[in-house]
Order: sequence, then structure tokens, then C-alpha cells
Amino acid sequence: MFDFANPYLLYLLWLVPVFAAFYWLARRSRKRRLAKFGKPAVLAHLMPDVSKYKPAIKITLRLIALAALVFVLARPRAGEKEHDDTVAGIEVMIAFDVSNSMLASSTDDPNGTPRLDRARLLLEKMLGRLDNDKVGLVIFAGSAKVQFPMTTDFYTAKMYLNELNPSMMAFQGTSIAEAIGMAANGFSPDENIHKAIILITDSEDHEGEAVEAAKAAAEKGIQVDVVGLGSAKGAPIPVPGAQGQYFTDRQGQMVLTTLNDKLATEIAEAGHGIYVNGASSDALDRLVDQLDTLQKSEFKHVTYSAGAEQFPLFAWIAFVFLIIDAFVLDRKNNLLRKINFFTKKQA
Repeated sequence: MFDFANPYLLYLLWLVPVFAAFYWLARRSRKRRLAKFGKPAVLAHLMPDVSKYKPAIKITLRLIALAALVFVLARPRAGEKEHDDTVAGIEVMIAFDVSNSMLASSTDDPNGTPRLDRARLLLEKMLGRLDNDKVGLVIFAGSAKVQFPMTTDFYTAKMYLNELNPSMMAFQGTSIAEAIGMAANGFSPDENIHKAIILITDSEDHEGEAVEAAKAAAEKGIQVDVVGLGSAKGAPIPVPGAQGQYFTDRQGQMVLTTLNDKLATEIAEAGHGIYVNGASSDALDRLVDQLDTLQKSEFKHVTYSAGAEQFPLFAWIAFVFLIIDAFVLDRKNNLLRKINFFTKKQA
């Protein structure tokens, strides 16, 4: 298998025909200027050292070197292989709150770290400790949707983290019950694999029935753990894209969003899991320890071995052609001056 690490850089290859066209136009312009001084055959005797073919040879060498350098930047790779391994792990579906309230401060300080940023950081660290487990992601606000299904490709999963924000959801609000239900439906049908839902939210449930949804998940053998973000004191919600502006109610009063510890604890208890406050220093350790209580089950784990880098070959090609270009002079070679390769000698 042959591919490129940076395939978009191959568009730079268009520079080769562009520079070739500029060279052709420059040579035509030169011929027209010389024609103003006399016939080319007569002028050729006045410029005995000027080579007719060396400029074309040099531009060809340079264009080949340019193309090789583009391939170096694109990083060609060959030999990538897919490996199937059998590993022991669990399935974890993350339900991630992206409602507007997650833009508020995660502490009592209104200017503190936003809940969304703290949640992303916590999730990134957690993905680094799940090892051979499978993971999937559901995002929710007023509704819920699967961001990516169950996978063992943690590298791709981490790429989604910086994209998580309220603009991803058309309807705002916080429908925890729908998020838990969708996450529960995202697991494999294999009953031998132990499963867990990690709910990351500030627990402001606008729709209700979150506890009932956690109970339904637990009845299916799915553990529901909750990570709470925010503070009991509350914090204003910044308006996205509006510096220094906050959401207000119909009376013009600033809306404060608080962490609902009580509801978060009830959801965790109903789901036979634990509740941890995302601001605590041991939140990640407690969460990982709780997941470790689930028995690992064997399943197929697909990994990919990185292809061998081929760019050194193209780097050498560019280097060699540039060295040759440096030794090819524009004037005629004294050893070949009297030889004409393209016309027959008249008898």
C-alpha cells in the first residue's frame, strides 16, 4: 500500500507546469528581443559561447528537483499493514454535554476555565488510559447524536475533541435522558462484553427522565458513571462570539448556571456507577478505577503499522539534480563546441 502523510501538499506539483510555462514565455520573449537586432543565424556567430540547449537542460533539472521536493513534503509511505489482534477490554460510550451552559466557568470565578475546556482535557487524559478498550462518543444538548461509533482507533477519537462546541447542535437545552438512551444503543450486541457510559455534564437537565434512563441502561448491564462540571454557586453563560456578553432571561436578568450535584449523584446511583466532580484532583483516577471493576472481555483489536517513509529517496533525487544543475553552465562546453548533434554536414 502506498499513500502520503500530507496528500494535500501534492497540489504544489502544479508549480511544475506553471514554472515551465513561465520559462517558455521568457524564451519566446528573448527571441523576439534578439530578432530586433538582426537575423538569428547572423547573431549566433556574434555569441559563440551561448548554448541553445543548456537553458532547457537546466530548467528541466530544476523542475525535476522541485517535483521531488514536493514529494518530500507530502511524505510518501509504503508498506502500511493492518493487523488483527485479540485483546481484553471493555466498551465505553462517552456522552458529552455541548450545551451553551458548558461555556460557563467551571469554578466560582466567572472568568475561570470554561467547563467545556475542562471536560475536553479530562476526556483526552482518560482516552490515554483506556488502553485496549473500545470507545464511542455521543454529543448532546437539546437533542443527541453519535459523533463517532465504537472504535479502537483512539488517535482518530482524540482528533474530535477540539471540535466539540455548542455550535455542533441545532437545538440547545440539556436532554440527558436522550443522550443516555442513544449511548446505550451504541454498544455492540455481544452480551459477553462489559459496557459503561461516562456522562460528562453540568447536570442541568431540561427534559427530565435522566434517572429513569440510567436505570434502563443498568437493567441492560450497562454501568453509568457521571462526571460533573461547574460549581454550586453558579456562573454566567457567555454568548458565543460576543466578547463580554452573557445570556439573559426575558426580564433582562443574567442567567446563572449551576452544577446539579444532587441529580448527577442520582443518575450515577441509578446506573450502578459513581459520581465524580470534574474539578477534583482525583477525578480521573476514581473514574478509571471504577471502569477497572468491570471484567475485561476478549474482542478483536485492529491496529495499523505505519508505512515506511519514502521521502529520503525523493530528497536524494532533488539533491542529485540540484548538484548536476550547479555543474551545468549556460555557455557551451569547450570540448563539444565544434560538434553539431542536430544537423547533417553538407557534402
